[in-house]
Amino acid sequence: MRALRLLLVLFILPVFVLGQAAKTTEPAKSAAAEKPAPSAALAPSKATVESFLKYMFSYDPNLHWEVLSIKPSESAHVSEVFVGLSNQEGKKQTMRFFVMPDQKWAIAGDMVDMMPFGADPFADAKRELAAKAHGPSHGPADAKIRMVEFSDLECPACKAAQPTIDHLLSDFPQAHFTFENFPLESIHPWSFKAAQYADCVGREKPDAFWKFLEVAYQNQESVNLDNVDQKMKEFATQAGANAETVATCAAQPATAARVRESIALGKAVDVGATPTLFVNGRRIQNVTGIPYDVLKQLVQGTPE
Repeated sequence: MRALRLLLVLFILPVFVLGQAAKTTEPAKSAAAEKPAPSAALAPSKATVESFLKYMFSYDPNLHWEVLSIKPSESAHVSEVFVGLSNQEGKKQTMRFFVMPDQKWAIAGDMVDMMPFGADPFADAKRELAAKAHGPSHGPADAKIRMVEFSDLECPACKAAQPTIDHLLSDFPQAHFTFENFPLESIHPWSFKAAQYADCVGREKPDAFWKFLEVAYQNQESVNLDNVDQKMKEFATQAGANAETVATCAAQPATAARVRESIALGKAVDVGATPTLFVNGRRIQNVTGIPYDVLKQLVQGTPE
């Protein structure tokens, strides 16, 4: 069970694609592949790889890793890294990834799955979110655990994930949490309008925002493109906000601009689906697909 959970986490986050279960050593090269390798001058140091693995995997104290090799790949200036993974049950696997020349990005396994790389792979996202995530928030301003969720009020997966998010916030009352609008307009026709209302409820009466979010999710199926204004005003009233004030605010160009800024921020930190949760810069997309105890470990173990 533990091994299955480990594989589930590594695939879902996504962080890496592991090699075949039986693979414990580097694959042998064919004779055709024997040719002069590129210079190793741009290869990451072992210390950098170790730090990267710590950021990725230190949430699980039962997971152990060892850097097996760092060497030039077949592609110029791209480094190939092999890491051995094992858990307390003795299950072992070998993971391979490629580090790009700038040492800011890596590709997992044999798949085109780009991920941040470096001694602190979450640093850029942390800085971007700290500077630009200005949505409704709660929790200590100096919190060591900082969570940011990008969500869409018309998104069924966001509705499904909300109890899990609430559970996390209950378990980590010391955390700082920020909500950012990320309406997926191409598939959710009334999501942008809902985001405008959500933005205005948060500005008009901050404490009412969380109730507005709850009511909007609960009544998601009752909203359509024709009645979205009416429904959002009803939800604002139920949340304790002034519906007319919120509606006036929602119609302002400045409100649409703020929603666009939130979308731009999400895209800048590689949000491509909702809900996406960031924990100290670590991106977690499949919130409901991860066992809750593993998700909790991720929050506890992600470095500040």
